[in-house]
Amino acid sequence: MASESEATATIEDGVRRRDFINIAAVSFAGVGAGAVVLPLVAQMNPSADVLALSSTEIDISAIASGQAIKTSWRKQPVFVRNLTPAEIEEANRVPMGDLRDAETLADRTKPGKENWLITLGVCTHLGCVPLGAAEGENRGDFGGYFCPCHGSHYDTAARIRKGPAPTNLVVPPYDFTSDTVVTIG
Repeated sequence: MASESEATATIEDGVRRRDFINIAAVSFAGVGAGAVVLPLVAQMNPSADVLALSSTEIDISAIASGQAIKTSWRKQPVFVRNLTPAEIEEANRVPMGDLRDAETLADRTKPGKENWLITLGVCTHLGCVPLGAAEGENRGDFGGYFCPCHGSHYDTAARIRKGPAPTNLVVPPYDFTSDTVVTIG
């Protein structure tokens, strides 16, 4: 009977060795797969030139009340408008029921900086660039922006009021880094 217990011990030792070999092989394969996959995933990261365009700083100190400028961020036009008190009042008087894409001016600006409206200058209908940011351009029926390609009219808060555009002009992510500098992105 001593030989049976020796045989059982040998089988148990063999199973343990086999388990170790299986675990080692799977671990080795996992490390190998990681060594192959990591460079492939890393090459999909944005390049340095794309990262450089991911944010932009704008000096807003030269924009007078009632004026707007066009700039760009991620190769898209951006409108920065310094709203007058009358434009702010007019935007706040509009009933939400009159708006296709209901947003208040406060929803579209930063607290304490309600006079600064920053939007992408891309019509939400077909991607045209609306007029109204430069001096003398047609601002449409509501005093904001006008897209002449298909007739979309935006109000002073860049909200769609008339025409085929389905939504308001998009407000990009931005922060005031000082009283005179805005970082978009």
